[in-house]
Amino acid sequence: MSHLITLRPAGPDDAEMLLAWRNDPLTRQASHHSEVVTQDEHRAWLLASLNNHERQLLVAEIDAVPVGTVRADRSGEVWVLSWTVAPEARGKGIAPEMVALAAVQIDGPVRAEIKRNNSASIKAALHAGMTLLREEGDILHYERPHDAA
Repeated sequence: MSHLITLRPAGPDDAEMLLAWRNDPLTRQASHHSEVVTQDEHRAWLLASLNNHERQLLVAEIDAVPVGTVRADRSGEVWVLSWTVAPEARGKGIAPEMVALAAVQIDGPVRAEIKRNNSASIKAALHAGMTLLREEGDILHYERPHDAA
């Protein structure tokens, strides 16, 4: 399925939506940190994220409707990606396109750390041109070199 996905920088007005997505049970299950995040914790995190030059926080939209988010954190020369699809947008093939778009817009190699049982995120990483780099317990490390873009 093909979508016309755009990415825009997240802003303070996205706080409530991003928190709802973050605290969704399926999102928490796939996350490295599965605890519920409070509104105060989230607002502090969002403010710090928006002011962090080593982080890009993007909102994916289709026809101006938010459908997901991609976060990119610089770790040395590599950008580590993580993403969430809005609960109401799941199952529509959005993640692979959203992640691939973010990966090509980032200047540098990209990596993702995905739980072994998260087949949807594994598919998204592969679609973005990442290959399995290594396995550490329950975490699979995928990477796409910069020149693979």
